Amino acid sequence: RGISSEERPKRPLTAYFRFLKENRPAFRQKNPEMSNMELVKKIAGAWKELPASQKQVYEDARKTDWQKYSEQLAAYKAQLTPAQAAALKEERRKRLAKRRSFRAKREMTVLGKPKRPRSGFNIFVSENFQESEGVSPVAKLKQLFDSWRKLSNSQKQPYLQLAEDDKVRYENEMKSWEAKMVELGREDLIRSRKQRSKKNPAETEMAKASSHESKTKSKLKKSEE
Repeated sequence: RGISSEERPKRPLTAYFRFLKENRPAFRQKNPEMSNMELVKKIAGAWKELPASQKQVYEDARKTDWQKYSEQLAAYKAQLTPAQAAALKEERRKRLAKRRSFRAKREMTVLGKPKRPRSGFNIFVSENFQESEGVSPVAKLKQLFDSWRKLSNSQKQPYLQLAEDDKVRYENEMKSWEAKMVELGREDLIRSRKQRSKKNPAETEMAKASSHESKTKSKLKKSEE
């Protein structure tokens, strides 16, 4: 039978999160005006000041639950076939990768990283999306995709030029942003010299447009399926 990772036993809560879960209702009742963030900070402060003997009660509960969890996890793994174990391992890898990607994007937003430049195709879509035919976003995108492919090179040129201008904007903003990251000690976010190397503008924009066309075609195909 198929086995989902949802059936995997859940890790027990840490001592602190047990304290948080147990005391949150009382703290909320006493501080109804506080935001969730403020409330969590207040509970964290209370945990920090809690005597070691009282913290040990929560730690002992965690150890008891951890023993049960270990036994349940062993039983869960024992029922898996090699194929199921491999599939669940891959599912977990993808889930963790997605989570890391989300955290990285959120961090870049907080740090104010400039938005990547748009391709000519992207600009064409944004300028014509509202007026395009189609009852759904997918239908509109399909119509615009077909229209873009029918445009001649001269008709595409204004959009490609706007894309090139946006690329210049991006490069200028990135230089300032990367200088700021160096000041903050975040050299790990700086692009390599290879990434910053310039290509022929026309070739770059045509390649971008082609890439976005391919991605759009793939999305449309999936939506139709």
